[in-house]
Amino acid sequence: MNRGMSLVSHLARFGRALRERGVAVSLSDEADGLAALTLVDLGDREEVRLALRAALKIRPRDAAVFEELFAQLWNSDREPAVRQTNPRIDLPGSVPRALPSARPGSGAESVLPTGEEPGYSPDAVLRRKPFDALSAADLQGMERLLARLALRLATRPSRRRVPTRGRGDPDLRRSFRQAVAQGGEFLSLARRTRPIEKPRLLVLADTSGSMDPHTRFLLTFVLSLHRVAGRCEVFAFNTALVRLTPFLRPGRIDLVLERLAARVPDWSGGTRIGECLGEFVEDWLDELVDGRTSVIILSDGLDRGDLQPLAGAMRALRARARRVLWLNPLAGDPRYEPTARAMAAALPYVDRLLPAHNLESLERLLPFLTA
Repeated sequence: MNRGMSLVSHLARFGRALRERGVAVSLSDEADGLAALTLVDLGDREEVRLALRAALKIRPRDAAVFEELFAQLWNSDREPAVRQTNPRIDLPGSVPRALPSARPGSGAESVLPTGEEPGYSPDAVLRRKPFDALSAADLQGMERLLARLALRLATRPSRRRVPTRGRGDPDLRRSFRQAVAQGGEFLSLARRTRPIEKPRLLVLADTSGSMDPHTRFLLTFVLSLHRVAGRCEVFAFNTALVRLTPFLRPGRIDLVLERLAARVPDWSGGTRIGECLGEFVEDWLDELVDGRTSVIILSDGLDRGDLQPLAGAMRALRARARRVLWLNPLAGDPRYEPTARAMAAALPYVDRLLPAHNLESLERLLPFLTA
């Protein structure tokens, strides 16, 4: 089924369900909703919800009905069974379930007849699949999604607002100041907008043996970040520290990764996190890290080495950087606790400890890079 037509019919049934529950949604509102969905990331459930609520002009008294029906339609908490007869709606990151068709005044919730329940997006499956469970057939699709995720970072508006000469929100305070300077006349209205803020990044990637099942995908993500960030420095560490930035040239991902592996001694070997981070602090900290730099450490925190250099290096990084984010594949397990010696020593100097076991977990990183 054509993806655009699937989205149109899906939204039309959603609008019909709202009207059957007494919510005044017109065909014009549905057209606005469709236009709004073209401007947001369909893989972000919260963006879709806010876009539809605004475009469909949901009034406060109808908010509860909207939230109820939206939760049923865009439910991402479970993976429904997919029958071959079901039409598919390829909305990356959304998990359509059943659209209610309650009759006016019944208050009952019923699902669509057999054969009309939306299917499950292949992209959504990949987003939730652990990196260490991916097959060779999944690699190309995963690399495409990782590149798309990095592109979201390149087009994400900053939270701060800056003056602009073009379109933007009215800046009344600056407008009044200009009017005072012009004898009290409002000759023009000052405006401000949210700029696209490209973050400055430093990535320290653990390439030891325990990280091997995740390294390819995490480095693919790092390569994608390198292409869109304002400045992105990349280092690999295991038993030694290696600066990878000079070797990050455009090209096929698999060839780039092979080139990087050849440059890194003891790839998939042991690890000395403390000594490597201490070497970075001594040789590179002043040159590459400032108050606008976000430091990302990709590691499972498994290290039997001396903890004193690790604590000292993390303290120095935290004192100089904008923030320190630690991405740990093991944190994807809900039973995980950061009790490993190295992880426990580093934790007091980490702003956020985040999971990094699948694409969905990496998506949660983006807001912290532009905040």
